[in-house]
Amino acid sequence: MTSRAVLAIELSTPRGHVALVRGADVLLEEAFVSERSHNSMLYEPLGRALEVAGDALSLVVVGLGPGSYTGVRISIAAAQGLGLSRSVPVIGLPSIGFLSDEADYIAVGDARRGQFYTTRINEHRQLDAIKLLPSEETSSWLSQQNLPAFTSDSVPPLPGVLCAKPSAISLAKLAAELGEETVWTLTERPLEPCYVQEAFITKSKKPLGT
Repeated sequence: MTSRAVLAIELSTPRGHVALVRGADVLLEEAFVSERSHNSMLYEPLGRALEVAGDALSLVVVGLGPGSYTGVRISIAAAQGLGLSRSVPVIGLPSIGFLSDEADYIAVGDARRGQFYTTRINEHRQLDAIKLLPSEETSSWLSQQNLPAFTSDSVPPLPGVLCAKPSAISLAKLAAELGEETVWTLTERPLEPCYVQEAFITKSKKPLGT
């Protein structure tokens, strides 16, 4: 499995990150910062990664967030296009599993509307479903976990939480270690952004047309 060349695309935060790895070797790594133009800035580093990979590319992995809905959608579309054109499998993994090299930590972020999301990460894998907590309860809950806490938010949502950006290198290296059966299982799952909660829709107070 170490000979597998894996391309990772991570756009769940304003820092876009593209990496190509084979085993322990990082063949290419490029990062860029963009608030709203990931689509225009992604394709040059992506083209360079494909040039380096040549015919050795065997897997594409994309970070699914939570984070920028638009960024994740762009990376999913790009990954699916590559998968079709290169006839290689495409899988998605939660971006928050790659905030740190710590073996065990809590991922936390602002879920808005007075809530924070939390989940436990172990060896880059999400151990449980995302949990939503009221803002006034989150600090107390975190203090009981006795684990470091990281966020991909631009600013720490709570005291003691460390800001970090998801790593496309770590994303690619973990994907390279997956067995063929696991990769196959993941390709059967729909590629969708990690949703923290259902979309909030404000209903009109007046009937339309009045």
